[in-house]
Amino acid sequence: MSSSAERRLGDRIARELYRDPDYLDDAILGEYVQGIWQRLMDGARQRGELQPELEERFAWDVVLGRDRSVNAFALPGGYMGVHLGLIAVVSSEDELASVLAHELSHVTQRHIVRIISRQSNQAPWLIGAMILGALAASANPGAAGAMIVGGQAAAVQGQLNFSRDMEREADRVGYGVMTQAGFDARGFVGMFEKLQQANRFNDTGAFPYLRSHPLTTERIADMQARQQLQSHTAVPQLTMTHAMLAARARMLANPEVDSLRAALLRAQGEMAAMSPAEQAGVLYAAALGALGLREFEQAQRLQERLQAMVRDDARAVYQARLLGAEIALAAGDPRRASTFLEGAVPGAGGAMTRPLLFLRARARTQSGQPREAAEPLQVWLASRPRDAQAWQLLSQAYAAQGQTLRAVRAEAEVHAARLDYAAARDRLRAAQELARQGPNVDHVEASIIDTRSRQIDLLLREQALER
Repeated sequence: MSSSAERRLGDRIARELYRDPDYLDDAILGEYVQGIWQRLMDGARQRGELQPELEERFAWDVVLGRDRSVNAFALPGGYMGVHLGLIAVVSSEDELASVLAHELSHVTQRHIVRIISRQSNQAPWLIGAMILGALAASANPGAAGAMIVGGQAAAVQGQLNFSRDMEREADRVGYGVMTQAGFDARGFVGMFEKLQQANRFNDTGAFPYLRSHPLTTERIADMQARQQLQSHTAVPQLTMTHAMLAARARMLANPEVDSLRAALLRAQGEMAAMSPAEQAGVLYAAALGALGLREFEQAQRLQERLQAMVRDDARAVYQARLLGAEIALAAGDPRRASTFLEGAVPGAGGAMTRPLLFLRARARTQSGQPREAAEPLQVWLASRPRDAQAWQLLSQAYAAQGQTLRAVRAEAEVHAARLDYAAARDRLRAAQELARQGPNVDHVEASIIDTRSRQIDLLLREQALER
C-alpha cells in the first residue's frame, strides 16, 4: 500500500471518529498533548525514523476522545487517538510521552500498512470498518458487532493486531525517539509498571491498551534494562502543570453532576498532606466542577486560590489564567476574561497559542468586537486551514458583524476540516443561494465559495470512487 493510499484510509477512519459523540476538541488539553507530540516528531526526525515522504503525506493529527478508559491507538495515515483516561492516569508528561512515542513508532515503521498489506484481498472500506470495530470493542465490547461489517471482517479482525516483533520494535524505536526528544527514560518504565499492575487484576476494562498491546516479561525487562543504562540524578516529580491538566482530563471525561460535586468536596477537605502539585490538581478540578454546576462565584474563588498557589511556576500560572478566562466567559463577563488573557504568557518565542487565540476570540466577540476577533483567526487559518474550531469561531465572529455569506462559508469549512465533505457541500450551496439572492453581494467571497464548491465536489467524487 502506498503512503497516499494509507492516508486516504486514515482519512476515512478519522472522518468517523470526528462524528463520534465522544470526540473532543479541547484547545487546552490539545495544546498539551500536541506539544509532546511535536517534540517526539522532532526526535524521530533527528534519528532518521521519520521519512520525508511520510512527513509530507500524513496528517500527524492527535484526536482526543472523551473516554475514561486508559487507551491510545495509532491509525493509518498518521492519525493518533488518545483517550482522556490516559492523560488522567499518567503521573508525568514523560509517561504520556512514552505511550505516544510507542504509537508514533508504529506509524514511522509502517507497521499498520505492513499488517494491512497481508490482507490485500480486502477492500479498503472493509479494512476501515474492521479498524473502527476494534476501536469500538476497546471501549464497549458489545458495540463491536455494529462496527465490523460482515462475518469475513470479523474473522480477520484479530490479524490487525500488532505482532510481538512489531511491539518490541515499537518499544525500541519509541524509547530512542523519546530520549532523543529530551523526555526522561523512566517514563517508559513507569508506564509499564502501571500497565503491569492493571494486568495483575486481569484488566477490568479500564485499560483497553492492554488488550491491543499485551505486556510480556521480555518487553518489561528490556525497558528496565534500557532505563538502567541512562544516568539520571533525580526522580521526576509530579509537576503542577501536569497535575492540573490531568485533573482537567478527569473532569471532562466524567462531567456527571456527582463527579462535579465530588471534586468540590475534595477541595473543601484537608489538603495539608498533599504535595503542592497535588493541591493544584485538586483546586483545578474543583474550579471546573463549580463551573460545570454553573456556580460561577465559587469557581472564581477556587481559581483565585489556585492562581495564588502556583504564582512561582510560569507554566502553571498560564494554565490558571486560561481557566480564569474560561470561567469569566461562562459567567458572561468578557472584560474580566480579557484581563486574565492579557497576563497569560504566550508560547515559546512569543508565538500565539491555540487556547489563548480561541479564548481571546470568544471574549472579543462577546464584548461586541467581532472584527478584532476575526482578524487573528484569519491569520491563524491561513497556515492551519484544517482547524475546525478556528473556523467555527470565525463563523461566529462573521455572524456578529452581519456578514452572513462569510459566516456560512466558514461553517462549510468546519465540516471540510472534519472530512465531512457532504455537509460542507450543503453549506456551500446555501452560501451560493444567498449570493444569488442578496442585493449587495460580496463578489470576492462569492468567487471563493464557487471555487471551494468545485473542490469539495471533486473530493466527494474521489470518495465515491474509493467505495
